[in-house]
Amino acid sequence: MPTEKQTFSDDEALHLHQYPQPGKIALLPTKPMATQRDLALAYSPGVAVPCLRIAENPDAAYDYTAKGNMVAVISNGTAVLGLGNLGALASKPVMEGKAVLFKRFGDIDSFDIEVNTQDPDEFITVVKNITASFGGINLEDIKSPECFIIESALQDLADIPVFHDDQHGTAIIAAAGLINALEITGKKMEDVKVVLCGAGAAGLSSLSLIKALGVKHENTTVVDIHGVVYKGRTVDMDQWKSVHATETKKRTLAEALVGADIFLGLSAKGVLTSDMVATMAANPIIFAMANPDPEITPEDVAKVRADAIVATGRSDYPNQVNNVLGFPYIFRGALDVRARRVNHEMKLAAAKALAMLAREDVPDEVAAAYQGRHLKFGRDYIIPSPFDPRLIWYVPPFVAQAAMETGVARKPITDMDAYRKSLEQRLDPSAGFLQTITSSVRSRPSRRIVFAEGEDISVIRAAHAFKLQGLGTPILCGRENLVEANMRAAGIDPAEEGIEIVNARLSHRNAAYSQLLYSRLQRQGFLKRDVDRLINLDRNSFAAAMVISGHADGMVTGVTRSFDKSLDDVLRVVDPAPGGRIMGLSIVLAKGRTIFVADTTVAELPTPEELGDIAIEAAMAVRSMGHTPRVAFMSYSTFGNPSGERSDRVKEAVRLLEERGVDFEFEGEMAPDVALDSATWANYPFQRLTAPANVLIMPAIHSASISTKMIEALGGATVVGPLLLGLSKPVQICQLSDSVSKILTMATFAAYDIRASAKI
Repeated sequence: MPTEKQTFSDDEALHLHQYPQPGKIALLPTKPMATQRDLALAYSPGVAVPCLRIAENPDAAYDYTAKGNMVAVISNGTAVLGLGNLGALASKPVMEGKAVLFKRFGDIDSFDIEVNTQDPDEFITVVKNITASFGGINLEDIKSPECFIIESALQDLADIPVFHDDQHGTAIIAAAGLINALEITGKKMEDVKVVLCGAGAAGLSSLSLIKALGVKHENTTVVDIHGVVYKGRTVDMDQWKSVHATETKKRTLAEALVGADIFLGLSAKGVLTSDMVATMAANPIIFAMANPDPEITPEDVAKVRADAIVATGRSDYPNQVNNVLGFPYIFRGALDVRARRVNHEMKLAAAKALAMLAREDVPDEVAAAYQGRHLKFGRDYIIPSPFDPRLIWYVPPFVAQAAMETGVARKPITDMDAYRKSLEQRLDPSAGFLQTITSSVRSRPSRRIVFAEGEDISVIRAAHAFKLQGLGTPILCGRENLVEANMRAAGIDPAEEGIEIVNARLSHRNAAYSQLLYSRLQRQGFLKRDVDRLINLDRNSFAAAMVISGHADGMVTGVTRSFDKSLDDVLRVVDPAPGGRIMGLSIVLAKGRTIFVADTTVAELPTPEELGDIAIEAAMAVRSMGHTPRVAFMSYSTFGNPSGERSDRVKEAVRLLEERGVDFEFEGEMAPDVALDSATWANYPFQRLTAPANVLIMPAIHSASISTKMIEALGGATVVGPLLLGLSKPVQICQLSDSVSKILTMATFAAYDIRASAKI
């Protein structure tokens, strides 16, 4: 699987996997189970009816059970990531993670199964006997050569797709990149000379696939730990290596690379040297895909070859060979035609589809993920981004079509255009929301964010992650000795990380900050010595002064003190934005929905005029985050039914907003079910929203806060924020004792600067 720089501690990884409940997956019923009748229909006696239908016709299982959208992720733990043979149980976190990826990218339900045997025959027997439960089998982290034996046997024994992702996932993505690299360099498949370094499952599968694309056997050379795999070699040979052996006098990787066009690396860090690259043919293509570190870095290639195209498995370099580009969409297409297997033609179809997608214009959200580089098909962009939202509807139709043409589809698709539209609806628009914000922050010049509570260990870890993820420059406010001690306790070396620490008590800027704050507060009952104490002793005041003085671009606080206290501290120093409304905006990310809720933190019982201000501020923020605002004013009543004093206040807010001539859709007063479900609109043909609302303006802070906190506590949704809006400078206030991840998210939004982003 692909790798990237680790931006977290071991404790953080363990905490995520343990809390609030152990693991990363859970079962969610899809049918109501509230009444006795519900239970009777779903279980006994109602369940007998579909059981009998399936007994008569096994294919009916696809109609009456979840089989058709269910994949088993199965491993025996003999080759876990780059960690080796950890055993079945230790592989479970990885398998759960793979199940999550299936859902996130392909909307495929998945269960992980860990088989506690290293005997291939036993493993095959277990998997063969459970295939009736699933629409497909994803084999994972099984060592070579057993993986070849297991997959081949199960493909013959099972009547559903069996796919070993470690072999074919990497092969498909690499083949897609190779198609495009050859297009750019003007080389032809039948002419190129290929050297494969690493004769494991992924390497040999990659070689087989590019041979199917047209690379000639005699133009390939395989190199393993013992050297070149040549005809007649007896050391460490098996039937899978032997099929790729060639007649050659070359015996080392260095000899094999002389004049070679392509290097495919699935071996180990550092095995490819700059000297070897220098001997390759013009416009060499180098896929250094070793995990976790490539055989050679792009920087080392560039030292000797300006004409090279380089791909790696890392997300911090261009052209990432990432398996998540393959398996969710291959299985999506295979499941949707009820395929009996994933054959060679389906793999080739997936590779060609990915190659074609990389040549299309790149969406803005994808370009942002590449730190602001202008992305266009070329040497640094031959493989699509894993976060390209088009993947879900672009790739599966090619896979499904290949399955139909090769006769392995049980249920052919008759209307491919309708199928593509149905796939697009599977895309969860909320899934990439935070990724888009994060990518946008990375794309801008480095921003300096001051973490006011810099002595807190969670804040330190968040600041460290902020720096490692390339989001900007963190500044920790606190006493140097305590900050550094807590950095060491968090496993962070203060000398190496280069994170700036400022001591509010000892800063050389105290006098200037104090004078600045005194000029603001001298007519509000503050003496000069009061202001001096604030700057010297209150880190919120000091950090806010840094921001308004231009010594930092944004600020994060709130982890060690209440929201209201933190906001009061900040407002002493930072002015509201001209025309801005200070308020809180919470973001609810649920399946298929991104809902913005306001005001969740500031206005206790806003007037009709204030509700209008809140709506305008929220709409501006929502638009700056890439969404088209559709505002609904919430109430217990809908268009006057039932009437009441509080609903009349909301109704008046809508009337006043009509007079202001705003440039976004709005409607109200209305209950949440009406705002969010267009199926109810038949009763209200006069309502003005063109689609369900995505911005909910709450009538009071208690309803806003209660609703969002209840949603978060019940689960099934992620709540981000509340974000602080309406200030002239970007300041975000966390909740008391927020986790490292939540602090990092708030710092990211501070760097994003919603108000500035609205003007870009």
